[in-house]
Amino acid sequence: MDSAAFLKELFGMDGQVAVVIGGTGALGLALARGLARNGAKVVVASSKRESCDRAVATLAAEGIDALGRQVDVTNRRSLVELRDAALQITGKIDMLVNCAGANVASSFLYVDEDAWDRVMAINLKGTMLACQVFIESMLDNKDGGSILNIGSVNSDRPLSRVFAYAASKSGVVNLTRNIAQEFADRKIRCNALCPGFFPAEQNRKILDEQRVEKIMDGSPMRRFGEPDELVGAAILLLSRKAGSYITGSEVYVDGGFTASWF
Repeated sequence: MDSAAFLKELFGMDGQVAVVIGGTGALGLALARGLARNGAKVVVASSKRESCDRAVATLAAEGIDALGRQVDVTNRRSLVELRDAALQITGKIDMLVNCAGANVASSFLYVDEDAWDRVMAINLKGTMLACQVFIESMLDNKDGGSILNIGSVNSDRPLSRVFAYAASKSGVVNLTRNIAQEFADRKIRCNALCPGFFPAEQNRKILDEQRVEKIMDGSPMRRFGEPDELVGAAILLLSRKAGSYITGSEVYVDGGFTASWF
């Protein structure tokens, strides 16, 4: 077996189906693109129909055939409709990526209660509901399934001005471990991918010059991440063979931030 065939056998996803919730943002789209280029059939889901259409068109221009579906991650019925629509078209769902996210910037004493509830609903409740809904269908798969939840460096380390986000992402990692423990003997794996600092629309407002300087001081690589730099870790964690004994883990892709003391 040559090296290309070996790598394909180890990491390849030909014939598998992945649903990427939150797949229209910078990170989610990069993950959807990476999974599709690795052979998976990809369903991209987002809260806005136009965002789905735009993401599908972007991928189509790159020669990638993807499906787009609107979903409200805070609503179980909406998630069931997404799952059932994907199943009707693709016949099965092998992988789920929970990448939908929300953030709000505030000092602790002035965290708005409604904003806190919204962040928790999307980041934590949405992840929990999606896992529930899609695990139901994965239990019927001969080869089980794999779930990738998106945590953050905030899952491990508190950062100022993003209290709701940090609390929600800590919850996502704990939820991931519990799901992994409960379903490990039923061929369903669940892991968390924890990105470092990847500038996107939801966090640009808090990346002022002073904050960027502090981040760089605590980042051994002294730069922000690029969305494509998440793909390799995601493929490892989701892959049926290469990741077969990995569950309940969190992998930090952060340029060394969580390994640094500052």
